[in-house]
Amino acid sequence: MAQALPKPALRPFLPIDVPLLAAIFTAAIEELTGEDYGPSQQQAWMAVAEDEEFGKRLAADLTLIATLEGSPVGFASLRGTDHIRMLYVHPAVAGQGIATMLVDALERLAGGRGAEKLTVDASDNAQGFFAKRGYVAMQRNSITINDEWLANTTMQKTLGTNPASGALQ
Repeated sequence: MAQALPKPALRPFLPIDVPLLAAIFTAAIEELTGEDYGPSQQQAWMAVAEDEEFGKRLAADLTLIATLEGSPVGFASLRGTDHIRMLYVHPAVAGQGIATMLVDALERLAGGRGAEKLTVDASDNAQGFFAKRGYVAMQRNSITINDEWLANTTMQKTLGTNPASGALQ
């Protein structure tokens, strides 16, 4: 008989989570972005987790933690009412619905806060994920992180529709 997989759960961010979330952040960049960003870009990006501002940003935003059997495996943060600032999932659980669960929750929360649209500055490797969810590319960006240039794309979604089901959320 097949064993049931543990079900992921969501909980709010706690300051004690910062070291684990920094580890998820760096692992995701290191293992999931290599096709889109070079080693020096990845190193510069990963170094963000070593800055004390990393934890301050998580605390300032509405940050949700995805857990499996109580252990954090991903996180996402909503800045203000309408901007996804971060979405990172540990590579060991990538493709298992964790990012979908996190973004579903942020979309519901943003809608509940009165947002009509939600934006994200999606990394090149995350664009496909957001496009499948109905986000549309608005503009291409070049940003500097620790003296390295990285590209991302601002994407936007009108809340209230789910392109996968065609039903209102």
